[in-house]
Amino acid sequence: MPPKLTYQANGKILLSGEYLVLDGALALGIPVSLGQRMSIKESSGSELVWQSFKPNGEQWFTGKFDLFGFDPIKSSNPEIAARLKSVFEAAVRLNSDFLSKWYKYRVDTFLEFEPEWGLGSSSTLISCIAEWADVDEFDLMEMTFGGSGYDIACAKAKGPIFFQNDPECISVDPADFNPSFTDQLYLIYLGTKVNSRDQIGLYRRKKVKTSHIEEISQLTKAFCNVTDLKYFEELMVDHEKLVAGILEIPRIKDQFFNDYWGEIKSLGAWGGDFILASSTRTPEETKSYFNQKGFDVLFHYEQMALSATHVEERV
Repeated sequence: MPPKLTYQANGKILLSGEYLVLDGALALGIPVSLGQRMSIKESSGSELVWQSFKPNGEQWFTGKFDLFGFDPIKSSNPEIAARLKSVFEAAVRLNSDFLSKWYKYRVDTFLEFEPEWGLGSSSTLISCIAEWADVDEFDLMEMTFGGSGYDIACAKAKGPIFFQNDPECISVDPADFNPSFTDQLYLIYLGTKVNSRDQIGLYRRKKVKTSHIEEISQLTKAFCNVTDLKYFEELMVDHEKLVAGILEIPRIKDQFFNDYWGEIKSLGAWGGDFILASSTRTPEETKSYFNQKGFDVLFHYEQMALSATHVEERV
């Protein structure tokens, strides 16, 4: 019997460059220590059985697909099944040998974060399937979910990255982002799932100038050159104000946290997923503030951001 195959991909956070990364701005991506693992077991048969599990072991999707046209035979969620079918089809277009052998494939996926957190349940899946299918992960993402591709770049990164997707090429380079004050940075989940496609549509209807793209790129570089928290907070505010001006909506601190002592920056699609907060007060005070506001999922930046140490622990 063929050996069991296992693949792993990192989740992601976009620290700078949200929205404008779609137009070629330089962005700062942070792979996170929570990701997704996928295991494949082959046996005799001619179907693909899929199960997806949450961190607590709860099954959140199950499906069975035939190997002729990847049509779902049955599934717990028709929408997810249709998306998986499209991914299988795209992978086969990129590599005609993929799933061409008559096996029964048992695929189990294990998320290390909640699906609604926005840390990359789709990008980690695409990364794992691309590795399994032996195809280019950026091509597979482009043919299925779309997007800038920074999340795909984070999926296999060992630390922070500079990411840029301009009309000519995609560039991914290591970023030296490891400020001395990371113990004063927090990641807080807002608990409101925002549709990324809708948010991108909103952005596309706005007028984005070349100067905006250049300014975001400069801010991204500046984030990696800070030496103190105060200057970092100034960059957070500058970034927020620029994007708020383009989207024509208030920044997140003005909407929900105007009495907060530190600074707050949105991460990814505005209004949902995670925010970055700075704090000069104790972890207990900081956590208490957000808990009283109704936000219970809070991480130290150091807990979440992927480092070489985290990578070594996984191996």
